[in-house]
Amino acid sequence: MASQYRAAAEFRAELRRFLRRSEDVARSVGITPNQYLLLLQIAGSEEGTRTVTQLVQQLQLTQSAVTELVQRAEHAGLVQRSASKTDGRVVHLSLTGLGEERLEAAHSALGPERAQLRRIVGGLEEDVY
Repeated sequence: MASQYRAAAEFRAELRRFLRRSEDVARSVGITPNQYLLLLQIAGSEEGTRTVTQLVQQLQLTQSAVTELVQRAEHAGLVQRSASKTDGRVVHLSLTGLGEERLEAAHSALGPERAQLRRIVGGLEEDVY
């Protein structure tokens, strides 16, 4: 019985270690864990920009939580706003130079952890999650 749960338990433990390390790394480069996630989602988009509505979906946070997160990141000089060229009601968020530097520092520091997580995920069967 226990063997059927072993891979799932190992996966969950490794995922939690990765998340914890991500939080620690974010703080070490001068951003909060949520700011790291925000910067990652903005930089990871095809256009290099996101709207608050897109971030609500990507981060699975409420509209008010994302709005507050964006305001704090903007105040910290990590993101900037620009009006949409096609829809005056829409504001696009992009990284500033400082935001790019902080994201790159955190992302680079997490390289070994991402590799370990890929190894664990690659060895899982579909029904393990």
